[in-house]
Amino acid sequence: MPDIGIVGAGAGAAAAAFVLDAAVPDATLTVVEKSGGVCGRAATRRRGDYEYVYDYGANYVKDDDERVVELLTETLDDEGLVDASAPIHTFDADGSVSPGRDADDRKWSYRRGLTQIAKRLFGETDATIHRRTRVETLVRDGDAWRLVDTAGGEYGPFDALLLNPPAPQSAELLHDAEWDAEARTALADAAEAVPYRTIWTAVLGYEFELDVPYYGLVNVDKEHELGWLSREECKPGHVPDGESVLVAQANHEWSVEHYDDDPAGNVAALADHAADVVGDDRLRDPDWTDHQGWRYALPGEAVAGGPVESAEEHGLYAVGDWVAGEARLHAALRNGLDVGERVAYAL
Repeated sequence: MPDIGIVGAGAGAAAAAFVLDAAVPDATLTVVEKSGGVCGRAATRRRGDYEYVYDYGANYVKDDDERVVELLTETLDDEGLVDASAPIHTFDADGSVSPGRDADDRKWSYRRGLTQIAKRLFGETDATIHRRTRVETLVRDGDAWRLVDTAGGEYGPFDALLLNPPAPQSAELLHDAEWDAEARTALADAAEAVPYRTIWTAVLGYEFELDVPYYGLVNVDKEHELGWLSREECKPGHVPDGESVLVAQANHEWSVEHYDDDPAGNVAALADHAADVVGDDRLRDPDWTDHQGWRYALPGEAVAGGPVESAEEHGLYAVGDWVAGEARLHAALRNGLDVGERVAYAL
């Protein structure tokens, strides 16, 4: 009976687990996740008893991949799947808004938020998920893998190990791994070389609804302090009627500069930027707020393929958007499906 270990419970890991549970039904799946939730940066919070629901990392799933579309709409239970059907407009360094892009694309979430993707994928499996458990060391024992967490707990041995954290965190684990092989160094160096954008996010709640024709605004020239602004009220079931919840994400440079600043000041600054771009001074004074910093938010390119393939010869599989090379949720899901199939074939 194969034993498979998974570090991280992001969307890619959930998709891989889903495939493995079906393809290798006698396998034992063990997931070790440092946070209390699943789905990584496709994160959802709620305020009250689902009175407000907001996706504050990734904002939606695009319909750019046929296999992912089939997964969400046919394979998994699609109850509560919703589409933010309003278009995305653009704005420039001066804050000037123009009709934009992706007008006909699906922008999917769920009434209970994007984390439903991983919850539903893992829910179809018998995987054991250890939450709030940080892996400290990867250990290669002969032909098997073990994991050691920061409290000294051990997991394994595993016949295959999937590595899902963002590339910089995966690189750190690989550099510190107890595994004497050229493949370890090559994959660690390749993961470390993947560039990442940092994003600091403010969530802004208002007791009025904006009268604008778009769901989201994206800064196309990347010269504005605000990189993205979206309206959660465009997703059915997320916001009470007559109210607005904005997700304001700063650009990389602003986020890096202000990452460790006082959160209240960052929220106020992003609210001012939102007011300037939308052209509504009421947005400067939100009724409630939330915030989150994403130090490793968006990979700028894919990890080199050679080291990934070499590691797979040793039963170690990298998975996630940094492997797919596209900072999109559908790309992470598709990569997870593909990796799951390769692991199943190898076993």
